[in-house]
Amino acid sequence: MRKAKVVIDNDKLQESSEILRALAHPLRMKILSFIDKNKKINVNKIYNTLKLEQSITSQHLRILRLAGIVVTEREGKYIQYGIDYSRVDNAVRAIGMFLDEE
Repeated sequence: MRKAKVVIDNDKLQESSEILRALAHPLRMKILSFIDKNKKINVNKIYNTLKLEQSITSQHLRILRLAGIVVTEREGKYIQYGIDYSRVDNAVRAIGMFLDEE
């Protein structure tokens, strides 16, 4: 039986778990994939292209925004959504450190 030396940074682990909870939905993953392909896009394009209801799209974007996965930028009357890749990368690294065994 192997013993693992685990050093837990609770703040990073909490942040990572919030991101994972936000990602744990197939529709949010579909929305993120669409944003990733377009680099930044407004909510109208998201729900029209993915054939979703506007209210459902906005709810999922809100969850992603609160988790810090997507960022917003106003361009005229539209809010553009993009992905905060550094935040996602930090979460992946924190999870990797948690799972790392020595």
